[in-house]
Amino acid sequence: MKIIVCVKQVPDTADIKWTENNTLNRDGVESVINPCDLFATETALRIKDRQGADITAISMGPKQAESALREVISMGVDEACLLSDRYFAASDTAATARVLAKAIQEKRSDFDLIICGQYASDGDTAQTGPSLAQNLGISLVTNVKSIEKIENDKIIVFKQEEDFVSRIEAKLPAVICILTGKYLVRMPKISGRMKAQDAKIPIYTAEDINFDAAYSGLKGSPTYVKKAFRPKGRSDGEILYDNSAVQSAELLLDKIKEFKG
Repeated sequence: MKIIVCVKQVPDTADIKWTENNTLNRDGVESVINPCDLFATETALRIKDRQGADITAISMGPKQAESALREVISMGVDEACLLSDRYFAASDTAATARVLAKAIQEKRSDFDLIICGQYASDGDTAQTGPSLAQNLGISLVTNVKSIEKIENDKIIVFKQEEDFVSRIEAKLPAVICILTGKYLVRMPKISGRMKAQDAKIPIYTAEDINFDAAYSGLKGSPTYVKKAFRPKGRSDGEILYDNSAVQSAELLLDKIKEFKG
């Protein structure tokens, strides 16, 4: 089985800085692997432990993102590649998914399963995985808690709904988007660190993957951040005790009228 894990570096700080284009300014900010992507990597490694698999990690970002790929290699991922080009800078989720899909089609087209984190902590849009599946024209399951089994060209997973868990069967190849779990992500061994240190990680540009750069970056992104701000905190609400339904409704109506002035 051949698995692709999508990995992203995110800023390891609450002090987010923005550029004039309302994109994240990552200069001078320490980066870490996106938490959901760590669980996506662990999920892939558990499949490898259980039934065998070749795992390729792929990331799109600046050259410094290579350190994230070496980290997942040290955990047990077999190989990795980085998509890095000045034309890719400031791509939104739609443009990012286009680049990832094209790279996979050109360089890793014989995959069976793609595992993504459900969302990135620096954006929380949860759109890249679904957009990737759309671009590749394959099955998609989001909000995945765990995998039950993979057999006969299908995967069965447990998907977190609003207030219950559903059991979903999808045809392979597929994209699944993993939530952060309560289980532990493995720590690299010394042998893994040594392997990661010596690993050759190819860096692909738009030209290398035959991608039209006009469909990436700011110009190729159909969405943009209009405004970025920290949400204001809310004051504690008022709890009503020992009232009938009618009394509670009347008090609520009074509060609404008071709020509207």
